[in-house]
Parts: sequence; structure tokens; C-alpha cells
Amino acid sequence: MSESQRYESGLVVEDRGHVRVLTLDRPERRNALSSELQADLVDQLLDAGEGGEVRALVLTGNGPAFCAGFDLKEIRERDQRGERFRPPMNRPGRSLFEVVTETPVPIVAALQGHAVAGGFELALACDLRVAAPGIKLGLPEATIGMGANFGSVVLPKRIPMGIALEMLLTGEYVTSEEAERWGLLNRIVDADAVLPTALELAERIAGNAPISVRRMKETAVKGVDLPLWQALRLDVGPNPYLSEDRREGIAAYLEKRRPEWRGR
Repeated sequence: MSESQRYESGLVVEDRGHVRVLTLDRPERRNALSSELQADLVDQLLDAGEGGEVRALVLTGNGPAFCAGFDLKEIRERDQRGERFRPPMNRPGRSLFEVVTETPVPIVAALQGHAVAGGFELALACDLRVAAPGIKLGLPEATIGMGANFGSVVLPKRIPMGIALEMLLTGEYVTSEEAERWGLLNRIVDADAVLPTALELAERIAGNAPISVRRMKETAVKGVDLPLWQALRLDVGPNPYLSEDRREGIAAYLEKRRPEWRGR
């Protein structure tokens, strides 16, 4: 059984058991990230991370595009009104991409269509990515005078530096097939199978011990750039070794039954 709610910003939120699906629903604007849509996404991500009911997230979009990035029409209208433009990391609200990376609940991006500019950055911020064949991915910010602040930092951590710099400095797009070859995508499936595949991955994650999943994500994210000896000594998030779920998991395995996770 699922529950869904649509916000005026164009965000649709649906809970499917322990999986929350966040759908960008502005197909007429190619799901461009307006200020209101960003704020609602941040609110939902923070909510999912604070409670214990949501154990995995799926982020997707309605229409032919996953996300075309920031709403350039909105930005231009503000420029015309003479409003000050603040850089992404110098704003009163939290950066959407930063919140995505810090969300303790794993996030699967379902890319049924093109993901460009801030839309590609949004996909980069997620933990797993499932994409349709032949879609465009890239950061064209250099061609319109923007900065791709998040992508400039994260993309060279995901793929070889030379390829990352070529994408950033030329602003040219790549296909999902190329992105998969570089390890940016977990799966390429037919367009109509993108969301079901992402949901299947999220449900498999949600079926595991939630404390273990959170611990593994946080350790992997925070430890990836640390020296080995420091990463091994990280003690982030709840400790699964000391949890009730650790005892339950072992008991269920030995008794050949499904575990009943309590998240503690």
C-alpha cells in the first residue's frame, strides 16, 4: 500500500513501505529545479534522514527529461528585477546537492531521460544510478556562464580527471552508454524499466538492517578520501555491532527465517 502527496512546487512524494519515491513533476519545464522545488526536496530528504521508517529513497522525474538543472527562466526574471544572485554555497538555505550527499538513507536515481546541468549534479549526488539508453548527461555550465560548483568537485572523484575536465571545460554531453563505461551508472535498462529497476534496488536495500545500511553509507562516503588507517577508525552513525538488529540478524539466519528489523 502506498501514500502520495503532490506539492505546489511540482514534487510528488510517495511512500511504498520503507521506500520513499520523490518525483520531479514539472515536465513542461523539463523538471527544472525552481527555488520552491529545491526547498521541498531538501525538506523531504531531511525528514527521511531523521525518522526510522524510510530506509531507501528513489529520485526520479516525470516526462522525457529527468531534470534540466536550475530554472534559468526563474534566474533571469530575478536578474531583471535587479535581485542579487548568490553563489550556491553562499545562500541562506542548504544546498540541495550537499543535503543529498549527507542524507543517511541511500538514494537511487532513476534517470528515464536527460540529466543535464544541475540535473546531472543531482544525479551525481545520489548513491546509485539507473538510466535509460541513449540519454544525454553533462554539465553545459561553461557555455552559459555558470559554475557547476558541485559537479566541478564531484565529477573528478567519479571518473578519470582528463575525461571530467573535458566534460566540464567543453560543456559537451555524453551518452548513458559512455557514462556506464566510466562507472558513473549502475545499470542501463529500457526506458520503461528504469523506475521498476530503481525501485527493486531500493527495496533490496530497505530489506536489510537499517543501522548497518546507514553505517556503511556514511563510512563509505566519509572514508573514501581518507588514508586507510583513518578510514578504518571512523566511528560514524549508529554502531550495528552493538545493536539489537545484529542479534536478530544472526538468529534469523541460523533459524532460516526473515529477520524483523527494529532499527536499534
